[in-house]
Amino acid sequence: MKLTIEIPDVCPSCGTSLELIKDQLFCNNTSCPAKNSKIVEGFAKTLRIKGLGPKTIEKLDLEYIEDIYMLTEERIKTKLGSEKIASKLINEIELSKNANLQELLPAFAIPLFGSTASQKLCNTISHIEELTEKRCSEAGLGPKVTTNICSWYKTEYENRYKRLPFTWKADIFEGVPIVDINEVVCITGRLKSYRTKADAKKVLENYGYKVKDTLTKDVTILVNESGIESSKTKSAESKGIRIVTNLTQLIGEKNGST
Repeated sequence: MKLTIEIPDVCPSCGTSLELIKDQLFCNNTSCPAKNSKIVEGFAKTLRIKGLGPKTIEKLDLEYIEDIYMLTEERIKTKLGSEKIASKLINEIELSKNANLQELLPAFAIPLFGSTASQKLCNTISHIEELTEKRCSEAGLGPKVTTNICSWYKTEYENRYKRLPFTWKADIFEGVPIVDINEVVCITGRLKSYRTKADAKKVLENYGYKVKDTLTKDVTILVNESGIESSKTKSAESKGIRIVTNLTQLIGEKNGST
């Protein structure tokens, strides 16, 4: 006996007609409750916002991505009943604001536009507002992907997401020459400008810096964005090593943006 599977033609949540794209069904209703819930969940997961899973999203009544950045510590504390959890979650949300364009674009659930497409695009543009069909073509994106990302840019980005607290800049793109600048960097403490030290190391190396995990004798710059005077900071001060409290500013010096 053959099993017949009936493909739905409308969204079970909002009743909007579904669009079939490469064997995947998409609901294009921007007000669809089920879709928006999954978009918020996927956004938090992509940007690695710890503590913002499905259950927490439901408890906090987050319907749209914008709602994440309207949260206050007091509201979270009231909804979740924990000052400690509220403090941690607010900190995670603050860290997510440092996401670069490569990380951001896949987080918005643009059909067919994933991390690979995002990286390709960000190899040709340095800011979201440089996005055009021509730049997409130069990046090697296909016509359907180009249509989707450009449509998202003209509608969702311009009307909704443009006001979100991101720089919308790509950290790394092919226009940046990789040259040896004879500077060795060591990072101490938690970063504010990048989510992880691995992310920061990748960017620094792209700009020609060498990065060390420990304060070796060849280190010329110590990055300390935490404000905490660690043993590495004290050692760097005693050795006359330059201490930088803003990594983005340091990179800007080499990129000509400061």
